[in-house]
Amino acid sequence: MYGKRSVLYVEDDGYSRKIMQILLEQRMKIPIIRIFEDSFNFMERVTTLGFVPDVVFLDIHVQPIGGFEMLKILRGLNQYNNSRIVALTASVMNEEVNQLRTAGFDGCLAKPIDLPTFPETFARILGGETIWRITE
Repeated sequence: MYGKRSVLYVEDDGYSRKIMQILLEQRMKIPIIRIFEDSFNFMERVTTLGFVPDVVFLDIHVQPIGGFEMLKILRGLNQYNNSRIVALTASVMNEEVNQLRTAGFDGCLAKPIDLPTFPETFARILGGETIWRITE
């Protein structure tokens, strides 16, 4: 269904990583998935992935480099020009949403993600839609 699509997910919460991995691999059959459990050496790690992800999901509050800083790094790399970069956060306040939009994210999904609708949301993100799913 998703062909040769690829995903990078940066998330420090082990439960969230496991859920996303199962969802992407088993339910959606995404063939190329890389999950970082932190953002140490982020620049080096993304430039040596061996692929450029179609979609990047960034936890906003990961350490030591937060989501906003990781976004700046990715936007500064030409090979990521066509990647969709989406914020994932459990703390979604109106002020933060405005910051995410201004920073240049291609959308934001509230955590925990909505498992039944995630495949459709993912397809819409791949299609170029900017999705701001901040309330459940």
